[in-house]
Amino acid sequence: MPEQLPYVLILYYSRNGQTAELASQIARGVARVTGITAKLRTVPMVSPDTEASLPSVPDAGAPYASKSELANCAGLAIGSPTRFGNMAAPLKHFLDTTGDLWLGGALVGKPAGAFTSTGSLHGGQEITLLTMMMPLLHHGMILCGLPYTDKNLSETTTGGTPYGPSHWAGTAGQQTLSGHEKALCQLFGERLATLALKLAN
Repeated sequence: MPEQLPYVLILYYSRNGQTAELASQIARGVARVTGITAKLRTVPMVSPDTEASLPSVPDAGAPYASKSELANCAGLAIGSPTRFGNMAAPLKHFLDTTGDLWLGGALVGKPAGAFTSTGSLHGGQEITLLTMMMPLLHHGMILCGLPYTDKNLSETTTGGTPYGPSHWAGTAGQQTLSGHEKALCQLFGERLATLALKLAN
């Protein structure tokens, strides 16, 4: 049986599709690096009711993530739309179940970063990325952002921050990713994959 390539887990929650598109662009960046692959995974919605109400496999899009996929990744990118300066509840709920991985140090020393989408241009992109990094730091991960040496970060008039890729979706959620946003996502994926290989060795 051939040896499986290491992978960057791109773990996200997307309600209207913009965060999923960011994830797809990050995966393109990972694909630029030889010797590693991208694994796109999502998380189910959460509900105030206590009954299981979603199928175990989503109807469309990426499969749901498992904790073993998280534990065995070489690098991690987490993504979510902004919710009052923080990640959406479904992604937070999934991360809240990873105490056993924290206890065992499964993610220590692996590179990680965050990405987000907002409805308004000043809708909390940077603070959301920073708050999403808190669990990554608690897991002992090494943070990866975006350098200003890439001209897209200085030229963007939409999303994009040194803390990680972002997208300005518009209040109706209909704006597609700009060229700068796509380029920054791909750079982020490439940097994360490169770091993952270096740190694994």
